[in-house]
Amino acid sequence: MSATVSLQQLTDQLVALESEAAAEISTATTAAELEELRVGLLGKKGRLSGLLGAMGKLPGDERPLIGQRANVLKEQVQNLLGERLKAVKTAAMAERIARESLDVTAPCSYTPAGHRHPLISTIEEIVDIFSGLGYRVSEGPEIETDHYNFSALNIPEHHPARDMQDTFYLGEGRLLRTHTSPVQIRYLEQNPPPVRVVAPGRVYRRDPVDATHSPVFHQVEVLAIDEGLDFSHLRGTVTAFLQQFFGDLPVRFRASYFPFTEPSAEVDVQWRGRWLEVMGCGMVDPAVLTGMGLDPERWSGFAAGLGVERFCMVRHGIDDIRRLYTSDLRFLEQF
Repeated sequence: MSATVSLQQLTDQLVALESEAAAEISTATTAAELEELRVGLLGKKGRLSGLLGAMGKLPGDERPLIGQRANVLKEQVQNLLGERLKAVKTAAMAERIARESLDVTAPCSYTPAGHRHPLISTIEEIVDIFSGLGYRVSEGPEIETDHYNFSALNIPEHHPARDMQDTFYLGEGRLLRTHTSPVQIRYLEQNPPPVRVVAPGRVYRRDPVDATHSPVFHQVEVLAIDEGLDFSHLRGTVTAFLQQFFGDLPVRFRASYFPFTEPSAEVDVQWRGRWLEVMGCGMVDPAVLTGMGLDPERWSGFAAGLGVERFCMVRHGIDDIRRLYTSDLRFLEQF
């Protein structure tokens, strides 16, 4: 800027800057470009500040005229920037909407939310009841050894009780567990008594497939070991569980036989006018306690086991166990 700058020169330069600013702002297409223009026009080192810096060379009476004109220009530029930024954002949103638009008339393609299988919900309810009675939940491997599945439960080799459970043998002393009782042995190895544990899980037996049998099914085993436990504790626990699951119904115990409990009993509930067998139970055989290194003179306990499919079928009036494994939605959606 020359030393002889005049009022007219500064005025012409402000008019020119106004025209240039309007043209540049109108062609900006992004918010980043507009911000760069704002700094270049109105920033401390911007073009408007440069013109105002030359105002000090004008006579005192002419400076207010340039100051007023500069303020008008600044306000115009700010308005133009704001309007253009709004237009740019609106255009960007319209483009995004067009790009991400959905055909609301198109057929539905989502996968509907599922729900729990009746077997799963039955297991959860059984476990929840025993958890409320102070039992911990424990699980174990489905591929077991002969020791845990039989020997540790007072069923030595060639014992007639092995014929009660037709077993899937895998070789090398391994087999598919025929009940979840091995979980109790494994739990006792890691946790000295007193213990109260419930063990749900899948089990396997070489049963023919029919309306009431399946080679794969589910069991829940219950074990309590403590000082002074007797059959009255077993009876009270089983009765409380069954009446909470089925309702306040009559429960009866019938003498039975299991190789790892003595005495043993089958348990029935009076369901819809007839007695139904639902589970087996008994006091833990002292030989099992001795095999676990526990003194049967000090410790006693009881065990109970039930088939989940049986409970599920009785509760829901299902007449064929195979319905639980067919994945037929017409059946499953009822639950």
